[in-house]
Amino acid sequence: METSPIPVVTVQTAPFEDQRPGTNGLRRKTAVFEGKKNYLQNYIQSLLSSIDLRDRQGCTMVVGSDGRYFSRAATEVIVQMAAANGIGRLVIGHNGLLSTPAVSCIIRKIKAIGGIILTASHNPGGPSGDFGIKFNVANGGPSTDTVMERICQVSRTLEEYAICPDLHIDLSRLGRQEFDLENKFKPFRVEIVDSVEVYLQLLRNIFDFSAIKSLLTGPDQLKIHIDAMNGVMGPYIRRILCEELGAPANSAVNCVPLEDFGGRPPEPNLIYATSLVEAMKGGDFGFGAAFDADGDRYMILGENGFFVNPSDSVAIMAANLSSIPYFRQLGVKGFARSMATSTALDRVAKAMKLALYETPTGWRYFGNLMDTGRCSLCGEESFGTGSDHIREKDGLWSVLMWLSIMAARKQSVEQIVKEHWAKFGRNYFCRFDYEGLEPRAAFYLMRDLESVMSDKAFTSQKFAVGDHVYSVERADNFEYIDPVDGNVARNQGLRIVFTDASRLVFRMSGSGGGTGATVRVYAESFERDPERHNRETQVVLGPLIAIALKISNVHERTGRRGPNVIT
Repeated sequence: METSPIPVVTVQTAPFEDQRPGTNGLRRKTAVFEGKKNYLQNYIQSLLSSIDLRDRQGCTMVVGSDGRYFSRAATEVIVQMAAANGIGRLVIGHNGLLSTPAVSCIIRKIKAIGGIILTASHNPGGPSGDFGIKFNVANGGPSTDTVMERICQVSRTLEEYAICPDLHIDLSRLGRQEFDLENKFKPFRVEIVDSVEVYLQLLRNIFDFSAIKSLLTGPDQLKIHIDAMNGVMGPYIRRILCEELGAPANSAVNCVPLEDFGGRPPEPNLIYATSLVEAMKGGDFGFGAAFDADGDRYMILGENGFFVNPSDSVAIMAANLSSIPYFRQLGVKGFARSMATSTALDRVAKAMKLALYETPTGWRYFGNLMDTGRCSLCGEESFGTGSDHIREKDGLWSVLMWLSIMAARKQSVEQIVKEHWAKFGRNYFCRFDYEGLEPRAAFYLMRDLESVMSDKAFTSQKFAVGDHVYSVERADNFEYIDPVDGNVARNQGLRIVFTDASRLVFRMSGSGGGTGATVRVYAESFERDPERHNRETQVVLGPLIAIALKISNVHERTGRRGPNVIT
């Protein structure tokens, strides 16, 4: 029996004033997306309408999620609206699941116009948690400032959206599904694909899988403990680390994706990945890792819980790229890091006589550098590292980097880190997060701090804390001029550099869920002397942190007694 074409319906709506995407797309409390009439539909329409109609008609897009609550319902709406807006083909992960690195990989592989990722990264899930929508562009990377501005402009004047409410798909059925639509010459196509396969093929071409497999299965087998934190990474860990590379099945824990991530924030740090930390402290495992909800961030621990600071991690990878077939074949072009990340990577770049780019926070800034052959490896202090194999930070790629380095050097995590410090010096580094602040209080705190720093007398100021004296060398509000297109990004964070290369950085974060503002304070101190490389980070940085608290008055101005999180 012939079925009649599915109707395309136009629905009247009114614009929302708060749909400007931030550093990682649009993030709000889940209740906003789920409960506010047309909130989700408005944003999806704004996103689709921001793509030129000629490019949109008949194009291919990728859709995936980290599995958090409301993802399935939102995926169905996206499918219905993509069909109504002329998208020709959607490629969606099995059961709607795709890691952020996998989305980037698939966009590039199939030359899609872009991809929609339903994730709020490391923010909590569940009905009372956060939800997010991120749009990655044709190079596989996050939206540029120009694209985000276009989405915002459309959202502010939106009066209607197009949808096919009678179109329903089965996310559990692998393969192609086709639908005839009213007034459309070609059927709308949906392909449900294996969430892991395309990404796995890419990793096989980057790493020496046989060397990693020997490390994990040989006579001196490295015992590993990997925590997926009930996010999207469970299927990837089981398929790649266990089935492909031979790690025992019990090496992987919390591998079932859950809508609320088991009731904890899926954030791979020492505060929230406590079960991994405790397991590693027992001394039974030589390598441990945890991933965030969408798989782009990671944390590395060595035997007995030895913590690898993310800023050190990217520097150590840079110093050991010759262990990786991909970089041996293609060469190394340069490195990049966000301004707030420690300068450990700079020291490796200098030793290797390679360019080092210092960018604002946000992975999109690395994309231009990689697209034009300027950068091979990049990283941020917020547990994100990646290379030019895709245009996103990549947690599992980072873990395979570490396992490859361990296989090549035949050393433990701690030995590798300490040898690196001995060669390049140690950058002690920490970050204080003040979350959920009243937005006006946060704004005026940063404005007044910049005013203090802008005073001419400030650049000659000395701060004495105990027997430490810190002399200011320079202070500014970081501004980035993109070397590729000349675009200027201003107001990217306040930084104070001292004459001994110590640094303080203050910045407002754009990655929250819309509940208050977040101010981050970063402290960094360089130590060349190997005899002083094993001190407690908070002890070393204590004087700098005291200066930061004094000049910002953050506790007095926010009513806080301390930060929410220290990393």
